[in-house]
Amino acid sequence: MHPNSGRQALRLLVIGALVFVASAGCRATGRPFTNEPGNPGGGTSRDDWPRFGFDPGRASAPPFDAGISAANVDSLVRQQVALDGTVDASAIYLHGVMVKGGTHNVFFLTTTYGKTIAVDADSGTVLWEFTPPGYSGWAGSSQITTATPVADPDRAHIYAASPEGAIRRLNVADGSVAWTTAITTLPAREKIASSLNYWHGRVIAVTGGYIGDAPPYQGHVALLDAASGALTHVWNSLCSDTAGLLTPSHCGASDAAIWGRAGAVVDTVTGQLYVATGNAPWDGVRNWGDAIISLDSLATTMTGNFTPTNTNQLNDEDLDLGSTSPVLLGGGLIAQGGKDDVIRLLRWSSFAGIAPHQGGEAQTVATPSGTRLFTAPAVWRSGGSGGATWLFAADNGGTAAWTVSGALTPAWSNGNGGTSPVVVDGLVFVYGPQGGLRIYEATTGTLVATLACGGGHWNSPIVVDGRIALPEGNANDHAETGVLDIWRLP
Repeated sequence: MHPNSGRQALRLLVIGALVFVASAGCRATGRPFTNEPGNPGGGTSRDDWPRFGFDPGRASAPPFDAGISAANVDSLVRQQVALDGTVDASAIYLHGVMVKGGTHNVFFLTTTYGKTIAVDADSGTVLWEFTPPGYSGWAGSSQITTATPVADPDRAHIYAASPEGAIRRLNVADGSVAWTTAITTLPAREKIASSLNYWHGRVIAVTGGYIGDAPPYQGHVALLDAASGALTHVWNSLCSDTAGLLTPSHCGASDAAIWGRAGAVVDTVTGQLYVATGNAPWDGVRNWGDAIISLDSLATTMTGNFTPTNTNQLNDEDLDLGSTSPVLLGGGLIAQGGKDDVIRLLRWSSFAGIAPHQGGEAQTVATPSGTRLFTAPAVWRSGGSGGATWLFAADNGGTAAWTVSGALTPAWSNGNGGTSPVVVDGLVFVYGPQGGLRIYEATTGTLVATLACGGGHWNSPIVVDGRIALPEGNANDHAETGVLDIWRLP
């Protein structure tokens, strides 16, 4: 079901913030992008943050140094940039790209009504702005997108969503459109809420529903050829034996939204795609409500599946399993948080194949404050590839960390709610639901600093190339203006 359902009063949740860290004259000095230690993450420059969660696996923990530390964080100075729209998502970042005939470090952001904006990271100047042709038809309405764009590895293009259910390839140089492709036949009912991803020449997008969960709609995974924009395949979470974009006459079932902030998650070792669905019927054959699904890299074949034993209860009580996306922990382990207040740990090898799998979790733990989880947890390997694995998550009432070694072992927690965390330079950055960006030591949870800023909703931080940037605002306010906070070292 949709996160903003009136039943759940989810307007109190803040889940997606943007933090972008870069200090003047400071270059990152890390390794190429990775998702698992030693495996390419599909990135571009080592100084880029090209998608939500940094890498295709959405770990939200890049392996480079960004220049922010406990020693200098108190000296950060904030700049506020006025935006022509609210960004209820994260930004992405490209270092040293050609825009308008010059070389710039650039944030790219997509507003709730589909404007994509390029902002100079050094000056805060808006370099270009793309407005979709149908903007006036939905501006100010509840028809929105909260998807973070994704950059092409060529660093000359980005891909962005808009409320009419379309994905566009935009030229980094000037914001002009290379192609436009619709990924739904029901744009007023199917929303592109989750962040876009990119893997091996394909853009990956998913759909969910709008506030109120008005049927009919279906969650689906859409793959687009990055060069041409051709829709190469669609996997549907309901009526899954039917490929392609559905219309109401094609499928009598409704819902099974794919709306976790991370959208589709890519295992960069196998190329498999992982998604989690929301409330809907589940029959283990063609309808996959409240389930985790793995697909092959082309989204043509299911490679694994899981649903809890109480899937009917989850559906009846609006307790979406898929309120978050699957979290890849390494070693074949997956974590899945939901609206039923728990995080499930799964050994995915137990759920391989197309035969239905119900139950069989390796472990369940409470969410940070025992409330519904809507954020994208972060996965960090302390000390590099040979270090310990950590899981960080935040919900509306708390932030917590676990170490991962076959099981989730509590490390620290607090009562500060937050959105999707990121981990950079051994620090955890968490945007608070009512405003404020908190920075913790990753291994101890010690609060290092709180940076003042306004409130938001889905916004979540990124940290790269020496600056912090955070878009404020809530899509449910239906505003056509917004703010981007940028912090820099003096």
